[in-house]
Amino acid sequence: MSLEQNINAAIKAAMLAKSEAELRALRAIKAAILLAKTAEGGSGELTEAEESKMLQKLAKQRKDSLDIFRQQNREDLAKKEEEELEVIERFLPKQLDEKELRVAVTHIIAETGATSPADMGKVMGAATKQLAGKADGKAISAIVKELLSK
Repeated sequence: MSLEQNINAAIKAAMLAKSEAELRALRAIKAAILLAKTAEGGSGELTEAEESKMLQKLAKQRKDSLDIFRQQNREDLAKKEEEELEVIERFLPKQLDEKELRVAVTHIIAETGATSPADMGKVMGAATKQLAGKADGKAISAIVKELLSK
């Protein structure tokens, strides 16, 4: 089943359960899917990679908003973002934990032959391609910086 079909089924279930928070997040995902499908130059169908990228973008937006709301002591708004983030993460592929990510980045550094922080661009290029959908760019960047500056 495609992501769109899964979302539609989840929307129906959320409506029956009268789950406002879940419904809000699912409708946001559905809107993003429709926007991506009708975007200029779009083929009308999304690949798995495009779906994953879109979901990651939505999750990142929620995380950024959550941080801002917490800094401003707006727990009411932070709670909404947190609820939506939980729903979005259910549809994302499993994310690598820090230990798995560190192993993957170490392997990529060895493959690219990087030895200093000057090689960070080369490593980040390879890492973002290989770990697309499995890890956040910020986390990848932090580990690459740490490992290359040793």
